[in-house]
Amino acid sequence: MHLLIIEDESKTSAFIKRGLTECGFVADIAGDGEEGLNLALTGEYDLILLDVMLPKRDGWSVIAEIRRRGKETPVIMLTALDATPERVRGLELGADDYLVKPFAFSELLARINTILRRGPTLKQDILRVSDLEIDLPGHRALRGGKRLDLTPKEFALLSLLMQRTGEVMSRVRIAERIWDIRFETESNVVDVHMRRLRAKVDDPYEVKLIHTVRGSGYVLEER
Repeated sequence: MHLLIIEDESKTSAFIKRGLTECGFVADIAGDGEEGLNLALTGEYDLILLDVMLPKRDGWSVIAEIRRRGKETPVIMLTALDATPERVRGLELGADDYLVKPFAFSELLARINTILRRGPTLKQDILRVSDLEIDLPGHRALRGGKRLDLTPKEFALLSLLMQRTGEVMSRVRIAERIWDIRFETESNVVDVHMRRLRAKVDDPYEVKLIHTVRGSGYVLEER
């Protein structure tokens, strides 16, 4: 999952990003409202953490513009303003949740997971393609009923492919979402991890599910 943190307090944003990374998320940071809005409108994010008091553009106007542009990315607003009218304002502008500072990271993580599992529409916890199955909240993958021994990155990569079943994912998109990398070089990090994943998911089985699309990227589908 790829998250965007829009927060001008560098210690706070670094703390949140570190915690999210340890939990298997990829996170980008924007230090002001203008940068945050630009990333929110142009990037592919599963959830946005949005501070209210920001330089250049406050959180209220950021969430309002995100929703005006038709983006339905879930948003959790983070602020020291704990008065009821402030919370109501954020929710009325389109925020999905509201967390008052200071907060425990465990509470933030619980709220993030709740929203991601709910999503704009109900998301499936179990995904299946042929005899391959992954349990998203349980972080388990099985093929033919046998559990696959996947690293956290391999599980994240497989989850991304299964959530986009039938859709060709370019190496750049995969790298952005799984490693927070924006390639400008001939990095082979995606290909290396994909080979390792296929060795576990496909090599022991007759039917192959992960396919290379020459010049484009990878796709997971039953053929």
